[in-house]
Amino acid sequence: MSARFEELDWSPTPIGDVSLRRRLDPVTGEDVFEVKLDDEWLMSSQFTAAEIALAHLGLARLESPDAGDSTTRAAGSPAPLDVVVGGLGLGYTAQAALEHSRVGELLVVELLEPVIGWHERGLVPVGPALTSDPRCRFVQGDFFAMSYHDGYDPSQAGRLIDAVLLDIDHSPTHVLDDGSAGFYGVEGMTAVASHMRSGGVYAMWSNDPPEPEYMSILAEVFADVSADVITFPNPLQQREATATVYVATKG
Repeated sequence: MSARFEELDWSPTPIGDVSLRRRLDPVTGEDVFEVKLDDEWLMSSQFTAAEIALAHLGLARLESPDAGDSTTRAAGSPAPLDVVVGGLGLGYTAQAALEHSRVGELLVVELLEPVIGWHERGLVPVGPALTSDPRCRFVQGDFFAMSYHDGYDPSQAGRLIDAVLLDIDHSPTHVLDDGSAGFYGVEGMTAVASHMRSGGVYAMWSNDPPEPEYMSILAEVFADVSADVITFPNPLQQREATATVYVATKG
């Protein structure tokens, strides 16, 4: 049986001290992995429904019959998809993206080097699945700065992407660090869109309800903007919890 609690890793980073913890859930008897940044709880393996939905909802739009140029780059069978996940975390969005057989390459951009190390060292449950898949590549870097400059692939400046799946900040108005302050305005969304192929999809996870102002910003830059509310059980509070997945298509 696992120990009731242990801190698996702790590291200082440019935006605060990040720690990975594992605890034994007394009800289910299963291990729960949790991440903290300083004193703030970032994520838990107990709540992954919305992170998984982020990948499935975003990529489903590329696989629909009405999908645009991103799906028809080559004659014959549909073209493989080039996908970026902004924010590695515990890896559930990346793992869900790799469940889509059309994903040809997945670039996972993560600012915090220790987080990448957790996966490479097998400290988190989905780490081995990500590191063993040849389609998946970790990129250590600042997603927001990369959006404003040469894009998300350091080996290929200006590379165009079919889908960007973003899960870094708590919401468009509740950011983790000053580095993303102001990013969720028209300028930031335009920067993201500049690295996407026509018909490509931008999707973002948010812990808050849909925000009309952000929907309006997305509509200025993208087409077919939607906000899906994901509902999942929260056994800690004995109630239903919700999160939002925004999805938008580049015209």
